[in-house]
Amino acid sequence: MPGERAKPPIFTVSSGFFSRARTVAPPAWSRWLIPPAALSVHLAIGQAYAWSVFKPPLESALHLSGTASALPFQVGIVMLGLSAAFGGTLVERNGPRWAMSVSTVCFSLGFLISALGVATRQYWLVVLGYGFVGGIGLGIGYISPVSTLIKWFPDRPGMATGIAIMGFGGGALIASPWSNQMLETFGTGTGGIATTFLVHGLVYAAFMSMGVLLIRVPPQGWRPRGWEPAKAAARPLVTAADVSARNAIRTPQFWLLWVVLCFNVTAGIGILEKAAPMIKDFFANTGMPVTTAAAAGFVALLSLANMAGRFVWSSTSDLIGRKNMYRVYLGVGALFYLAIALAGDSHKFLFILCALGILSFYGGGFATVPAYLKDLFGTYQVGAIHGRLLTAWSTAGILGPLIVNAIADAQKAAGRSGPELYTTSLYIMIGLLVVGFLANELIRPVHPVHHEGPGQHEDPVHHEIRHERGGDS
Repeated sequence: MPGERAKPPIFTVSSGFFSRARTVAPPAWSRWLIPPAALSVHLAIGQAYAWSVFKPPLESALHLSGTASALPFQVGIVMLGLSAAFGGTLVERNGPRWAMSVSTVCFSLGFLISALGVATRQYWLVVLGYGFVGGIGLGIGYISPVSTLIKWFPDRPGMATGIAIMGFGGGALIASPWSNQMLETFGTGTGGIATTFLVHGLVYAAFMSMGVLLIRVPPQGWRPRGWEPAKAAARPLVTAADVSARNAIRTPQFWLLWVVLCFNVTAGIGILEKAAPMIKDFFANTGMPVTTAAAAGFVALLSLANMAGRFVWSSTSDLIGRKNMYRVYLGVGALFYLAIALAGDSHKFLFILCALGILSFYGGGFATVPAYLKDLFGTYQVGAIHGRLLTAWSTAGILGPLIVNAIADAQKAAGRSGPELYTTSLYIMIGLLVVGFLANELIRPVHPVHHEGPGQHEDPVHHEIRHERGGDS
């Protein structure tokens, strides 16, 4: 009714420290403080990429198969996508400070529950803690700074999201040697693994809290000096209009990009989840087998490629366009897989080089997709749209490790060894990348029928400030 105070949306934090309106930056605030805030969360939750370090000790201590030891990681990736999809709208409404706080609690608590599970030999608690609870922290934490970064850097969205999402890829660069050192110090029995999980939970809680305190959102109508939206919209596939999350999932562009992301992730995550045992298996029958320490170093190298690709390739996409960048990810990535399959165990350097290339494209695909979404759907609800798109990651989190682990286990049971454990998986990945390449070619600008009309939407911060002041003035 006219004059009646508008009610805030359900589940919206409208006052106090976590209120989005309380995080509006003052006039002199530097936008370059936002990437470090995002990095504090992404560097922590990026530990997920170092899960393969825990696989051998867990398999030995709890008598698990390779497929079973991958389960916490798989559930975590599934929950990442689901929590991002269902929580994306809440993140947009409540703002990044609320979202990063939820992520901190869930991700850290996941490690503490896992520590209890290992200490009591209850593996289901590890799956529940690291996978389910920690996976929620992964999803909310992953998307929490993305739309904020895009709003602060509309002139360079690929670079901005690349800086932050680089942290997710680089998390394992820190976590892999750190976890390995703790396991050497505390032991690889149940007590040592449990202690390692406990330390992880406490340290990450403190580290992520720094981002919670630092994050800010731009004032209403803010834009970088000298940046003109009309000029940016002149590029192919870039729109000056906005599309709501509800309308975005009704477009073919959303689902084509879903396929692109899903298959690019599947191709990379299969290697990443099994990186340490995979390189040892691949060259086990040669005169120079890979040691455990070298395998851990390989995981760290993959993390470095994953991290670097997120910044380098996403920044490159600002220059050559998102569609061209995905042509590289999918097309060249398929050629890298083909080279590994054909070379077998005869060229260790070629194996490492191609794996590094694949993981750089894997990371680059993650960092580029928010900017691709911004180009296609605008900035209005890009965080919520991004969250829904990450269900592709959930699907890939099941497909990639399942394909690689199940085929390797079956081949091992049949008495095979070396590259034969993985050859079939490699050719499957090539096929998936080709399908993703074709899907990317079909992406066109979003039809205007899906655009939001003038006055149909309002920035969530501006809405919240008006509500706190008592009306529609």
